[in-house]
Amino acid sequence: MASGLMDVIANALNLITSAFDAPTGAIIFGVPIDGHLMLEALLVMVIVFQLTKKSHKPPKKPLTEKEIDELCDEWVPEPLTSDSTEETMIKPPTLESAAGPHVIVDGKDVVNFASANYLGLVGNKDVIDSCVGSLEKYGVGSCGPRTFYGTMDVHLDCEARIAKFIGMPDCALYSYGFCTIFSVIPAFSKKGDIIVADEGVHWAVQNGLDLSRSTVFYFKHNDMKSLEAILEKITSRIKEPEKVRRYIVVEAIYQNSGQIAPLNEMVRLKEKHKFRIILDESHSFGVLGNSGRGLAEYCGVPNEKIDIITAGMGNALATDGGLCTGSVGVVNHQRLMSSAYLFTASLPPYLASAAIGALEYLEANPSVLTKLRANIAFLLKELSDVSGLATVGHPLSPIIFLKLKKSTGSNKTDMHLLDSITNQVLKEHSVLIVTTKRSSLDKCPLPLGLRLFVSASHSESDLVKAAASLKKVAAVAFS
Repeated sequence: MASGLMDVIANALNLITSAFDAPTGAIIFGVPIDGHLMLEALLVMVIVFQLTKKSHKPPKKPLTEKEIDELCDEWVPEPLTSDSTEETMIKPPTLESAAGPHVIVDGKDVVNFASANYLGLVGNKDVIDSCVGSLEKYGVGSCGPRTFYGTMDVHLDCEARIAKFIGMPDCALYSYGFCTIFSVIPAFSKKGDIIVADEGVHWAVQNGLDLSRSTVFYFKHNDMKSLEAILEKITSRIKEPEKVRRYIVVEAIYQNSGQIAPLNEMVRLKEKHKFRIILDESHSFGVLGNSGRGLAEYCGVPNEKIDIITAGMGNALATDGGLCTGSVGVVNHQRLMSSAYLFTASLPPYLASAAIGALEYLEANPSVLTKLRANIAFLLKELSDVSGLATVGHPLSPIIFLKLKKSTGSNKTDMHLLDSITNQVLKEHSVLIVTTKRSSLDKCPLPLGLRLFVSASHSESDLVKAAASLKKVAAVAFS
């Protein structure tokens, strides 16, 4: 029987071979068949076989309960995270008091340069009184989003006060400052749209860019020639520009460098190439300009030339939450499309009252800005000759950034060195400063460094102590 099967296979192969070898075709069972047609038929048969066969053949004999239990005991799932090491563990100093110019850390009084309390309003009596009155009237919160049952009159009052202060038609309050920018960006920019962003933007902005699913281009940090080159390249390639929304996303004062964005030049470029500007003023609101109204006031740019302004209120205003200002249409759009506005419990009313109180204080005491700028200038001068470190940033930026004059070539090693400096400054000299810690998801290419947040409430002795302690520790670290 086996020999008969072999004969059949051999005859079939000879038949196929003769069909393929025929110069114009072959005759099989009296029917003329072209060689290529035969090959195509075989390929079709193979495809049909592959499509119809079962992808999984169940075992002929089902597993017993014991075998199932043994397989389950042997299975080891992949870990959700990598093993934690002492280097990866974050052990921040724990504050035991309000985050003013001086704080209590582990029972010890230290000078605080780690909090962005720019106007020194943490612990301000007027702001605290406004919070107490709001707590007595509203309680701690509404426990509901703004669009359902979370809007209170104090929210509307705060939005109106902020819009009037900045000089914009309308304003929307967010419950958390950090989530404001990364919720606003995807509310306006979608898949298929184009965003051009500074490579130095902080992680919250980066997250908003990712969530938008837009096509993102990065220009060199604060480099207007790089920005212009990218804008020209983009506009030359867009076939139907009226159908593509385009944005420039920048920070007024960059958290990762302390630099100030050249808004005048950006406005010129955005008008030339028909882009819109989304400006994050988390570190400039209440700081820049003659009255603290931000980068537009400082640069002398009319507010209507900036399409969207966002800011966190946890810095200059010493409260929490975020704000977004723009035209009435822009604000109404995000009330319907911004996830953090729609699906987050509204800002606790006492924090909105604190923001109103902080704005009233700033308007009544503009000299606080003069004091802040004097402190920034004094500390910059004192830190001009620190061993191994160089100050970068703008002279009006309340973020004094110190980067390594010579990197070790490894971010991990650089961070270890910087952490050791901050730990020694805190342990030996009772001065609290921070490093630019970044997660593994952070795509910012700017160098790591130390950050000192200057406050109007710092005394001259605080500034002198911070500079002297850094010089002593750095001299040993880089010797």
